[in-house]
Amino acid sequence: MTLRVLVVDDEALARSRLRTLLGDCAAPAALVAGEAADAVQAMTALQQGCFDVVLLDIRMPGVDGMALAQSIATLPQPPAVVFVTAHAEHAVHAFELEAIDYLTKPVRLERLQQALEKVERMAQSRQGPGPDLLDKMLIIQDRGRTERVPLAEVLYLKAELKYITVRTASRSYILDGSLSELEERHAAWFIRIHRNALIARRAVRALEKHFDPEEGEGWAVRLNGIEEVLAVSRRQLSAVREAIAG
Repeated sequence: MTLRVLVVDDEALARSRLRTLLGDCAAPAALVAGEAADAVQAMTALQQGCFDVVLLDIRMPGVDGMALAQSIATLPQPPAVVFVTAHAEHAVHAFELEAIDYLTKPVRLERLQQALEKVERMAQSRQGPGPDLLDKMLIIQDRGRTERVPLAEVLYLKAELKYITVRTASRSYILDGSLSELEERHAAWFIRIHRNALIARRAVRALEKHFDPEEGEGWAVRLNGIEEVLAVSRRQLSAVREAIAG
């Protein structure tokens, strides 16, 4: 696929360098479909055109890149955001805003290529689960009835006392089994976020700060299709961040 890119930076020289680097990228191919020197120009371009990714500077006159990223997230079909900045201290905040990557200037071709590969994988995942996942089923025994639940519909698996809650966007099921066994069997599609929970990699919408009455300040993930948030243990936090970014 060819990724349509919007380059947003108040410095013309920085935009020119990114154009050159994007032209040198192999696969996925990238097309600079628009440029903007500030947030107003960027939002105008996004409302008038179709883009797969925004390469976004943080420090700009007027509305900065962080605030612009929040506006981008409200669009009906928001493109991926990759921050490109000389200031590394904003990285944590950037990922809280669901940026897919964070590149520091001067940008290296290799790192830009990696960021575009992440965008491509995200775009492919949005097109739907692959055939291997579509063929997978969980067999649920429910009140004397056997039900086949497609693995592609499962958002999370959570261990509760002697059973596992299987959650889809429409309902919950009860499954007898071992969370560890499910993790081993379906590691390609689920990631552990806590000792008692696995989530579908494709379903992650955001990683955000969260306060738990028992564990205090921490992190949680928000999934597509449900309002519930799930706590991420400190032990699993780096793996979850890596999975989201990758």
